[in-house]
Amino acid sequence: MTRPAGTANRSSDYSLHRLGVICGLAAGAGLGAAEAPTKLVTLGVSPFLISLGMVAGVFVARWTVPMVLKGSDYIWADLRQKPHLVVWALLAGMIWAVANTLTVFAIRDVGLSVAFPLWNTNSLVGLFWGWLLFRELRDAGPRQWAKVLGGATAIVAGACLTAYATAHQSGGATRSAMMGIAAALGAGLLWGTMYIPYRKAYISGMNPLSFVTVFTFAELGTVLVLAVAYEGGVGNLGKALSVAQPGLFWLFLGGFCWVIGDLYQQYAAKYIGIGRGIPLSNTNQLWGLAWGVLVFGEFAGLDGSARALVVGGSLVMIAGAVAISFAEAQAGEQSSWRLAVRRECDRYGLDPNQVASALAGEDPLSAGSSSRRWWEYAVAAGAVGVFVWLGLRAERPQIPIDATWGALLTAVTVVALIASGVVLYRRTRFS
Repeated sequence: MTRPAGTANRSSDYSLHRLGVICGLAAGAGLGAAEAPTKLVTLGVSPFLISLGMVAGVFVARWTVPMVLKGSDYIWADLRQKPHLVVWALLAGMIWAVANTLTVFAIRDVGLSVAFPLWNTNSLVGLFWGWLLFRELRDAGPRQWAKVLGGATAIVAGACLTAYATAHQSGGATRSAMMGIAAALGAGLLWGTMYIPYRKAYISGMNPLSFVTVFTFAELGTVLVLAVAYEGGVGNLGKALSVAQPGLFWLFLGGFCWVIGDLYQQYAAKYIGIGRGIPLSNTNQLWGLAWGVLVFGEFAGLDGSARALVVGGSLVMIAGAVAISFAEAQAGEQSSWRLAVRRECDRYGLDPNQVASALAGEDPLSAGSSSRRWWEYAVAAGAVGVFVWLGLRAERPQIPIDATWGALLTAVTVVALIASGVVLYRRTRFS
C-alpha cells in the first residue's frame, strides 16, 4: 500500500532500519572479498590494468544482475520516470573509477590490511555530505549526535594509528609508504563524495538496480581512458592485456564481488542514509584485514608493536562505525528527511506518493512491468560464458596464499551474501 508523503509508520521504519543494517554488513563482506584479486599488483601488473580488469568484470555484472533480478522493462521504466538522475549516475561512476584506481596504488605501496582502514575515512566525508545536503542528523537530538560524533572521532583516530603503523613497518615515512597513504586517503575522499549522487537518487525513489546500470558506463569509460593514457596508447594496452590474460579471470571475479557488495551498500544508503549505511559497509576493512593477514600473510614481516597498531587502529575504526550505525533516526530526524524528499519532488516534478512508497520498501513500478524478454536470458548466458572463457585460461597467481583460510573466508562471504539477499527480497522484492 502506498503511503502519502509526510506520514510515518513506526514499526515499518524500524524494520527498514534493521534491513539497512543487514545490507550494510553484507556490503562489507562483498566489498572486502572484492579487493583480494588486486594483490596481483605485487607481481608487477600495472595498477591501471588491474583497475581496468576489475571494472570490466563490474560492467558485465552490473548489466547482468539488475536484468536478472528485475528485467530490462523495469529498469527502463524507472529511468524514464527520473531522467535527471542519469547524469548523476554517470558522475558517480566516473568518481568511482578514479577512486578504485587509487586503491590499487595504495595496496601496492602499503598492503591490503593497512590500505583498507585508510580509504574507509569515506565515512566522514559521506557523513558530512549527508548532513549538509540531505538533512541527515537534522533534529536528531543530542544522544544521536553524540553517537555519530563519537564514532567519527574513532574513525579518524583509527586511521591515524594505521597510517603510523605503515611508516613503522617500513622503518620510517618512506616515499613509497607516504604515496600509498595519500592514495588511500584520496580514494576515501572521492568515494565519500560519490555518495552524493547515491542519496540524491534514492530520496527520489529510484531503484538501486536502475542506478547502477547507468553508473557502470561511466566507470568503464573513465578507467579505459586512464588505462590507454598511462599504458602508452591502445596498442600497448592491448599487448599488456594479452600478457595479463592468465590473471584476468581473478580481476573479473573481483569486479563481480564488488558489484554484489556495492548493491548492498546502495540499499543501505537508500534505507538508512549515507551517514549510517556507509560506516556499516566499511566493516569491509575487517574482511580486508582478514584476507590480507590470514590468506596473504601480510603480517609476516611486522614486529609486535606494528601489528598491534594495525589491529588496534582497525578495531577503533570499526567501533566508530558501529556507534554511528546505532544512531537510529527518530521521529524528528525522519521529519527532516521528508523535507529533503519533498524538495526533490518539487524540483523535478516527481509523484510524492510514489516516492514515499519506494522509500518504504514497496515497489510501485512492479505492477506495470512486463514479462521477461528472451534476449535477457541471452545476456545472462553471455556473461556466464565470459567468466567460463576467462576461467579456462586462468592460472594461479604466483603469490603465497593460505588456501584453507581462503576457502573458509570465501564460504563465509557467500553464505552472508545469500542470507542477506533472501532477507532483502522478502522485505522489498529488491525495490
